[in-house]
Amino acid sequence: MKFLRNTIDKIKPNFEKGGKLSFLHSVFDGFETFLFVPNHTTKSGTHIKDGIDLKRTMFFVIIALIPATLFGIWNVGFQHYHAIDASTTFWDLNNLWFGVLKTLPIIIVSYMVGLGIEFAFCQIKGHPINEGFLVSGMLIPLVLPPDIPLWMVGLSVAFAVFIAKEAFGGTGMNILNPALTARAFAFFAYPTYMSGNKVWVSEASNVDGISGETILGSLASGVNVDYIMFEMFSGAIPGSIAETSTLWVLVGAAILIFTGVGSWRIMLGSVIGAAAMGYLFNLWGANALMQFDWMNHLIVGGFAFGVVFMATDPVSAAQTVRGKWIYGILVGILCILIRVFNPAYPEGVMLAILLMNVFAPTIDHYVVQANVNRRLKRKQHSATVQTA
Repeated sequence: MKFLRNTIDKIKPNFEKGGKLSFLHSVFDGFETFLFVPNHTTKSGTHIKDGIDLKRTMFFVIIALIPATLFGIWNVGFQHYHAIDASTTFWDLNNLWFGVLKTLPIIIVSYMVGLGIEFAFCQIKGHPINEGFLVSGMLIPLVLPPDIPLWMVGLSVAFAVFIAKEAFGGTGMNILNPALTARAFAFFAYPTYMSGNKVWVSEASNVDGISGETILGSLASGVNVDYIMFEMFSGAIPGSIAETSTLWVLVGAAILIFTGVGSWRIMLGSVIGAAAMGYLFNLWGANALMQFDWMNHLIVGGFAFGVVFMATDPVSAAQTVRGKWIYGILVGILCILIRVFNPAYPEGVMLAILLMNVFAPTIDHYVVQANVNRRLKRKQHSATVQTA
């Protein structure tokens, strides 16, 4: 690391003001601060001293994503070979190799397009580069089907970065979660590539008679599913690349909570809201999705993945303590409501989180205002007592 530090210090003057490559200062600064903790100092004001910054926060999220990502890559291959030959074992190494070949290009395109746009914006504006897209660039591929064309991935990423992020001022200013915005764009712009019974298993269209539909998709169509609870929890089922395994998502959740990066209040609130709404529908039981056990609602589809990695986005989620509880509970409630009453989109969690992203500032506003009103009442009461 000392050699790398010395090398960077040696070439750094070329990228600073007056250097021959000064026009690339933002790009150089982005790479330098990604590799090493920034040595920037402030000149005035009161500041909190902490060893963690945005880049390190994003790094913790990437670490938390690794378990679900590795399992998702493996499952892409397993679902493919299982569709061809039902006797395929889950532990066949061909599963991993096939999954890598399918998933890696999607991840590469996501980062190339997203980071390219962000670097260009920073260069034009003369702003330092913040690796806010470090996490979004990984999340976007993980919530997509394995066979989605790469040009659709690139277009969805570009839409998310331009519309959901840079239009609002860049990293830390976005109202909507960029990864979910990309998925929403892909879903509504190219629905045949994001839904149906062929898109969730790689190359399923080449196999006659296969049904690679997700559990929620089958239930929305009125078809019963025969997966046992362990299969649904472990994730050996068709679905988006890394959304299927609640088990490995929970490992990521533990990492986020332990490091203080993810809000456990939002996660728990979402589970409470979804469980309560699912239980109420179980009592009604008018269709297959209403009859689907409330516990199973928590472990299928993208609910766990969305709640852990997207609903907890510190930029687009609620910020106050009470607001996080309200925000999380409403995410869970809306997710189940959308699943049950919208057969065209039985997943639900994406739209639920995006909708609550819009209302998160309003929730925080009323929570803060309620606190202010309570303090004013206490002040008025104290003044009345003193004058009495």
